[in-house]
Order: sequence, then structure tokens, then C-alpha cells
Amino acid sequence: TPWCDGGQAQESDMAKKTEVPTVEDILRGTSHALTIFKPGAVNDLELFAKRCKPYLRCYATGKERPAKPEEIVRQLFVKTLMDDYGYPIDRIAVEKPVQFGSAVHEKAADIVVLDKDDPTTAYIIVECKKPKRSDGLEQLKSYCHAEGAPIGVWTNGGET
Repeated sequence: TPWCDGGQAQESDMAKKTEVPTVEDILRGTSHALTIFKPGAVNDLELFAKRCKPYLRCYATGKERPAKPEEIVRQLFVKTLMDDYGYPIDRIAVEKPVQFGSAVHEKAADIVVLDKDDPTTAYIIVECKKPKRSDGLEQLKSYCHAEGAPIGVWTNGGET
């Protein structure tokens, strides 16, 4: 790839956003399926190279995350929760472990909006999938039941 040379990302290349794969490249032609987000939302995602792979910065945590298709959907949904629905960043958790009785599930909830009156309680749990995927609804139901969240949202960026 032009933005990665022999396993070592070049400093000058990392500064050139155009050299890093685009969201369209990562989604391999399925970005047209991201219909639930505002026009232009995909263009607002800033990708950068890290260890010769595309990364993005999490809107909720500021952490660097690999820019995989499901992660792109997750970040677009986090931004929608903050910008369109007005949820403050301190009420949004990403990759939050789910408690099943005394055990913690090995997989974490993609996005959890915490209750405004009790920030230890899940209010909304969001399960994100990459575009065109349709599984995960049962997983979302089990997370909502285990956490007592009254609202569960499933999305692949085109369906909710």
C-alpha cells in the first residue's frame, strides 16, 4: 500500500489523509448501506495509519481503534447519539462489559448510554454490526435483560 512501506509507516505518509484507505475502501462498496446516518457523516470520520493499518479515534473515549467495518458503524452511531440526540459524552460507554448475575460476559456491549439519574445503570444498549449483517438481535436482548436496560437498539448502519 502507498501509505505503508515495508511494515514501517512513513511519517510523511501518515500526515497525508489521502494516502490512508478511505471508509469506502474499508467497507468494500457497502458504504451506500449506511443510510441511517446524516449525509456526509462518513466523511467526518478521520482515519489515520498505525502499524500500517487504518485506525480512527473513538468519539466517546478518545481511544485509538482499528477502523474495521463494525467500528465505523459504532463510531457513526456514537456521534449520532451525541450530536442528534444530545447525550453527553460522560453518559456513553463503549465496549462495556455485561454482567450476567455474578459472571461478566466475555463479549462487551458495543455502546451503552447510562441512566442520567444512576450512572451505574444502563439506559440504552446498542448492538452494532457491519453493513449488511443481520445477526445479533438475540445477543442484544440478552444484554438488555442482564443489565435491566429498558431500551435496546440494533443497527448495521442501514437498518435499526
